[in-house]
Amino acid sequence: MPLASDDEEETDVDTASVEAGFVLLMAWLHRQTEFSPEMLATEEVRQFIRTHAAVLDNAVDYTIRRRPLDDISVQRLKESNFVFSGYKTFHELNETFPSLLDDDGTRKPFERFLKDVQTVNEKYNRLYLKAEYNFAMSSADMAAKWQSWWTDEDRDRYLLQYRTVGDKRVREVHRALHNVTLPITSKFWDEYFPPNGWNCRCTVARVRRGKYPESDEHQAMLAGSQATAGKHQEMMRFNPGKQMACFPFYNPYTISRCKDCSDRPGTLKLAKVPDNELCAACKVVREMKKSKESLQEQRKEIREWARENLAGKTTVICGIQSPVEFTMNGIKETLNQPHKKPSAKNMALMDIISLLKEGTYIKECPEEKGNPMVKKYHYIKIEIASEPSYAIIRELKDGRAQFYSIVEKLRE
Repeated sequence: MPLASDDEEETDVDTASVEAGFVLLMAWLHRQTEFSPEMLATEEVRQFIRTHAAVLDNAVDYTIRRRPLDDISVQRLKESNFVFSGYKTFHELNETFPSLLDDDGTRKPFERFLKDVQTVNEKYNRLYLKAEYNFAMSSADMAAKWQSWWTDEDRDRYLLQYRTVGDKRVREVHRALHNVTLPITSKFWDEYFPPNGWNCRCTVARVRRGKYPESDEHQAMLAGSQATAGKHQEMMRFNPGKQMACFPFYNPYTISRCKDCSDRPGTLKLAKVPDNELCAACKVVREMKKSKESLQEQRKEIREWARENLAGKTTVICGIQSPVEFTMNGIKETLNQPHKKPSAKNMALMDIISLLKEGTYIKECPEEKGNPMVKKYHYIKIEIASEPSYAIIRELKDGRAQFYSIVEKLRE
């Protein structure tokens, strides 16, 4: 399905992190002798999925700053982004793996392999990602609208009205939906609540009953069907607010049967993937999603523990002149910091004073990012899950020292 459309609107999306992450992903792939769906669970692949999902999560965060949404709903939208990113990563790997070998079956040097797959990077992680960002942003906005209207005790006093932007760039099939006016309980909104296409700018307004004539539901459904007709267009038939998802179950990286799959959660050209491989990939992605949910619950529990048992305390560490303070900002920063063993990293907070006292002072670095409060950073080598990690202590300009975070590696 082509991404370009008559009502396409340019959005400034920073895709640099994903494009750079793709290079690291290809470095990992270049070391493999085979690729299977189960390999999505390796840390290098998971890191790329997280990086991609973070860009889509930024679209959600941008939206909810303008249109607030409860935390559980935001979490569900972001879980949708994670699952979508997992499917997409599978297709990128499936499409690039054959490029590892020359025509004679010999493995290409990495530099040549990377050059050969740059078209995949540009297509998936620049062109497609920009359209997906717009879609996630629009879905989050419409999901917030839907929830607000659905939970309103006076919702029966209103009708919902489909509206296009009204300019010459609006697609003709979307123009036919303009001013469709129906109750919120109409089945029309189950499938034709915007966005109804890539870079779709259509929206829905709530109007008082009687101000506008109510549309014929059957005719509206026919118009909606025509607006989303054609190869891969039917994937746009969903309601982000009812599903509380940024992307439908049937999307560019799945197949139409996925929308009816009992395991589903809450033209872009598809790589040719057998159904059994796609289902295998789906299983791995959903297991990662469950792990992500468990990690979120762990973060919440440790954050509450730290609020009662760690925040406000101080400890003395060899190599640092002032006592080190523990603040909720440092605790939250640590819990959100990426790490190859995130659960163990989070658990380390519960024993952080002992880890710091037993750790090895490595170095100090001046503050170079323009933070007016911070003078320098100190790095303490500690052990997490039998492997080295580094606690960061920041020294403020007023002489105080604060525990700041835990990282997996030191920057060179």
